[in-house]
Amino acid sequence: MLTTRFGIEVELTGITRKQAAKTAAAFLGGRIESSGDYYDTQKVIAPDGRVWKFMSDGSIRTQKKERGRIEAAGREYSVELVSPILTYREDIETLQELIRRLRKAGGFANTSCGIHIHIDGANHTPRSIRNFINIIASKNDLFYKALQIEPDRIRFCKKMDAALVEKMNRRKPKTMAAIESIWYEGYSESRSTHYHNSRYHFLNLHSFFNGNGTIELRGFNSELHAGKIRSYVVLALALNHQALTQKCASSKKPQVENEKFAMRTYLNRIGLIGDEFKNCREHLCKHLDGNAAWRFRAA
Repeated sequence: MLTTRFGIEVELTGITRKQAAKTAAAFLGGRIESSGDYYDTQKVIAPDGRVWKFMSDGSIRTQKKERGRIEAAGREYSVELVSPILTYREDIETLQELIRRLRKAGGFANTSCGIHIHIDGANHTPRSIRNFINIIASKNDLFYKALQIEPDRIRFCKKMDAALVEKMNRRKPKTMAAIESIWYEGYSESRSTHYHNSRYHFLNLHSFFNGNGTIELRGFNSELHAGKIRSYVVLALALNHQALTQKCASSKKPQVENEKFAMRTYLNRIGLIGDEFKNCREHLCKHLDGNAAWRFRAA
């Protein structure tokens, strides 16, 4: 579950892209290169050769703190951290510490900011992609409440399209080409368009079919809280592992009366068991109603 490669994009404001790059370079021991492109990308090249990018993003409402008050700021305060390819065991502590340094430097997230996690899609098959679609569809409501997705961001991470889910399960496509065809049905723009409208869902397969071969999960509010970011990464990897290893998955939404119990049971079932994942379970159950049963407290 934790061996799959991933990348993360973290949107923030409060500091400029150059300040963010300077903070990262000091922590990573890297050097800064300015790309001079449309996104004013500031690259931090670490000693291991990997590149951490700080880019502009038009969806971020730019702000800064002045004398203890939050004020509007210029576009230089639009910051999207784009990580290189990471692995959990080797890189999660580095990622968490970088997030802490950016927060200490003055960075913060507001309701316009999101986090996107890209998971390596190399091992996926038509069966596992259909599983992933059904898993997200069945847990839509629980995930959206647990993650407290901001109203400002709903249009950038919509729930699974019910019509898409119905077509996938009725046609039962056996090839990636057939799944891709269903994914893009109903859209008029070219599939090769980078900002294709199909991408703005909790589960984005546009990046898989016409991007870098990754499956993107977009349903996370941005945080400069290292523990919460870790919990989001773990959840993404666990969902991916479930899609890969489960023989089949249903899109049917379960009847949930005790949300905390339902989420705690689900997280245990997909492998988030034991002390290592205690904070992940706490973060993901915090905003749900109900009571987590006593027998899961030791997990």
